[in-house]
Amino acid sequence: MMLSPMAEKNKQAILEVLMDYMETVGESFALELASGSGQHIVHFARAFPNVTWQPSDISQSAQESVAAYVAATKVTNVKEVVYIDVAEPWEEWANLQPKSCDLIVNINMLHFTPISKWRGAAQASLHHSHIFLCLRQPYAINGIISNETNAQLDRQLRQRNPDWGLPDMDVLRQLAYEKSLRLERMVEMLEDKCLIFRKFDEQ
Repeated sequence: MMLSPMAEKNKQAILEVLMDYMETVGESFALELASGSGQHIVHFARAFPNVTWQPSDISQSAQESVAAYVAATKVTNVKEVVYIDVAEPWEEWANLQPKSCDLIVNINMLHFTPISKWRGAAQASLHHSHIFLCLRQPYAINGIISNETNAQLDRQLRQRNPDWGLPDMDVLRQLAYEKSLRLERMVEMLEDKCLIFRKFDEQ
């Protein structure tokens, strides 16, 4: 079982953002991409017992950690963790059906994946008229990273892989808009931001 101090630190703040959107919904289905240790999803599952949560991760060790947290906390509304690669088309996402997701959550993963590779998330969002996408992590804004800690993280990531690095929020917003997703809200969270995108109907 992995323990992420950062996940433990920010899980309640992210939950409070989700509460603004989830408290009024009935039974629904939420997908978490890159669940990591599993600390977030069990925290969310306890708060929203009417929501069925689907954890996922590309890492075997992360999948095992998620399963351990689910077993330890005895939450009953979290499904078995599945392998999902966000760079793959939606049709290859662990047999998830179109229109199955009401919410997609991702926390601290975009900087390890080029935004252009997020084909599956865009396709998933297009399948449901009420879906919203919650992305929480540090961002650049118009190419500028104002926080020095985040700027150092960006440099380190790009040294490891030129395709990695903090995503630019404006580029992400434009790409999302092209897929019928509108940035509805931006929540400041210490050194990070939580972005809420919602599908809009094309005229």
